[in-house]
Amino acid sequence: MDIALETEQLGKRYGRRWALQDCSFRLPAGRIVGLVGPNGAGKSTLLHLAVGLLQPDAGEVRIFGRSPYDNPATLPDIGFVAQDTPLYRDFTAAELVQLGGRMNVRWDAALARERLAQLGIPPKLPVGRLSGGQRAQVALALALAKRPRLLLLDEPVASLDPLARREFLQSLMGSVTDSGTTVLLSSHLLADLERTCDHLVVLHSSRVRLAGAVDDLVDAHRQLVGPRHVGETIAGVGTVVRARHTERQSTLLARIDGVVDPEWTVHDVTLEDVILAYLADGETTVARTDWEVPA
Repeated sequence: MDIALETEQLGKRYGRRWALQDCSFRLPAGRIVGLVGPNGAGKSTLLHLAVGLLQPDAGEVRIFGRSPYDNPATLPDIGFVAQDTPLYRDFTAAELVQLGGRMNVRWDAALARERLAQLGIPPKLPVGRLSGGQRAQVALALALAKRPRLLLLDEPVASLDPLARREFLQSLMGSVTDSGTTVLLSSHLLADLERTCDHLVVLHSSRVRLAGAVDDLVDAHRQLVGPRHVGETIAGVGTVVRARHTERQSTLLARIDGVVDPEWTVHDVTLEDVILAYLADGETTVARTDWEVPA
């Protein structure tokens, strides 16, 4: 299995505070991966480390087996759209496409022009006069025209209205399906991630709490309802992620590793249930899958 992005004990510190710590995982090539976590969890820091805009204070990161730092050979493989979709606002979309051809060795100007035409983006209007959704689409078109093997998107739809978000994500999915590009998409909009992504990384309190294929993660977790239960081991339960108790009853969201004790009623969970449970408990042990780096 080809690995697009790999981190091992990766960490970044600002003064005495760790923005990212002990971050270890692998992203398989050809996937759309959701990166989710609350504000301040370390999502943007991770993306900036991956593209070489920041230097780590611990550990390492590799893009297709190579370091992104002081290594020009990795640059053509990486596309990046920052959270505020930075563009030269006085330039037109056509001028930005032309500029990209002078700065990128694998530039596909025809792809960019075709995408912008399909989306109805005016090619001769300064991008500063476009709507937020149109600017986001221009930034995505320019990133894809680079023909990257790995595309990193930092909250690209956070400021868009629901219709613009859906159009952006549909456009993204169609493009990566055609090209086979690996995508790491940072977002706090869980419904968008569930519709778009087939893999997931959850960050909380600067650490990876959950990582794996979406279907595998959902299948591995269940909600259990039964008699009040605090602390004791339950047959078939690997880890209790979140617990709520009344005087007579306990409700658990747990990672299952066998046949659950029949005194518990077992319910299926959604991806949103799983994500929220891990975000609610920043000290939960990370749930591992076969593509995650062992600790």
